[in-house]
Amino acid sequence: MRWVILDTETTGMSPDDGHRIVEIGAVEVVNRALTGNDFHVYLNPDRDSDPEALRVHGLDTAFLSDKGRFKDHVDDFLAYIEGAELIIHNAPFDVRFLNAELKSIQRSPIEDHCAKITDSLRHAKSLHPGKRNSLDALCDRYGISNAHRTLHGALLDSQLLADVWLAMTRGQDSLAMGSFDETQRLSNQTHTQKHYDLPSISLDEATLKAHDAYMEAIAKSSKQPILWQNT
Repeated sequence: MRWVILDTETTGMSPDDGHRIVEIGAVEVVNRALTGNDFHVYLNPDRDSDPEALRVHGLDTAFLSDKGRFKDHVDDFLAYIEGAELIIHNAPFDVRFLNAELKSIQRSPIEDHCAKITDSLRHAKSLHPGKRNSLDALCDRYGISNAHRTLHGALLDSQLLADVWLAMTRGQDSLAMGSFDETQRLSNQTHTQKHYDLPSISLDEATLKAHDAYMEAIAKSSKQPILWQNT
């Protein structure tokens, strides 16, 4: 099982308005363990960020001006996510931007390059209906420290989301849940039952009287009644 926990930062809210991706961050989780194989790039969007976006991520034009474009990193990015299940918080937002970037350089949609895309926000809402399910709220709920998150950052947010995702899905791959097929297989098997002819033993009157006398002696010695004789 290979997950890529992914996040982006952008110049604004919609690619339809010409906004672009300025940062991609992702971490790899294999068999529920972080591997340390991260992906992280800053991108020159060839435009300024909206003031609202700039307040969120702090990546201004001066910082991004000497960074590569999306097309310069796309091959490495697609190789990194190849065959993985992508876990993205509010996935439709990031997917729209990623697909807009891919389309601009005549590449196929991101869905063609990964096994599956899972929206962790949607999953969180199903677990905690009616509650706040932002990344900060989930960190608080699951006891994950985000004190160092003064600004949004794609790699930092991916690392936090990885911890949140592992906490939210803990127990879903337990032995009990994973063993259904084996249990069903065993229950469907035909077992051959063995039958044994056990001997029937009868006690004579003298033996029964001797046993009763022995039990009375025990009761007298212990000054307690024989419990099973009173049931």
